[in-house]
Amino acid sequence: YRISYDPTRYPKYIPEAYCLCKGCLTGIFGEENFHFRSTPVYMPTVILRRTSSCAGGRYVYTEDYVTIPVGCTCVPEHEKEAESVNSSIDK
Repeated sequence: YRISYDPTRYPKYIPEAYCLCKGCLTGIFGEENFHFRSTPVYMPTVILRRTSSCAGGRYVYTEDYVTIPVGCTCVPEHEKEAESVNSSIDK
């Protein structure tokens, strides 16, 4: 995890997950398998964002929705042939 800091946000500190490996650790000995890729898992979260206005000597906050990476999971890696076929569909 890495700690994200923003002084205008509540909470100011938010832990964010990041994937250490490109592939996924599989097998008995936990060796890295490149037939899978490690990808972040996101969770929508509500935070409070400080505005530039004050009311009664206090900051005014508004709700803000952000997505935060909370972990990593393994997804199958596409083969080269499948990527070239799918890429033409996406265009």
